[in-house]
Amino acid sequence: MSAFAFYLFAVSCLAGGLFTVISRHPVHSVLWLILSFLSAAGLFVLLGAEFVAMLLIIVYVGAVAVLFLFVVMMLDVDFAELKAEMARFMPLALLIGVIILMQFAVAYGAWESADVAESLSQQPIPEDRHNTEALGLILYDRYFLLFQLAGLILLVAMIGAIVLTLRHREDVKRQDVLAQIYRDPKTAMELRDVKPGQGL
Repeated sequence: MSAFAFYLFAVSCLAGGLFTVISRHPVHSVLWLILSFLSAAGLFVLLGAEFVAMLLIIVYVGAVAVLFLFVVMMLDVDFAELKAEMARFMPLALLIGVIILMQFAVAYGAWESADVAESLSQQPIPEDRHNTEALGLILYDRYFLLFQLAGLILLVAMIGAIVLTLRHREDVKRQDVLAQIYRDPKTAMELRDVKPGQGL
């Protein structure tokens, strides 16, 4: 039964990833992406990493994929024009894809498994310690510095993305707080005596 579940989740994960890329409608792509995430979570459950599986469902399916779905459905994007622009770069994209596949083939051909790799992967978790606790001890004790460095790199990437996309347009009115605070009400307002039946 476990072998059947593994092949079922693996095939659905690969199919979801494939149809995410080749699907013509972006909403369908997001739905296939959600299927791929759920299948990957099922594989984590089979590996005994229930905590990572729940994180995958809560963070990626419950937040990221739903955000993608809302953005795609709410934005009025002309996908026909977008695909026409993408068709111009198709030869370059195919060339890069072939190069990446060749690199994967070279890496797979030169792959050598270590003698202790199989024994390390089959080490059972002690019965007195849950796998969530073991994962926490690994992240926040043994690899604490690397974990903090990874968070710092993500923070720098987020700040860089904000700086690169921040644009100051001259034709957009912006709020000047100091000018509003220091304005003189005598010069900012003008009282007029409007007679009945007449406009300003």
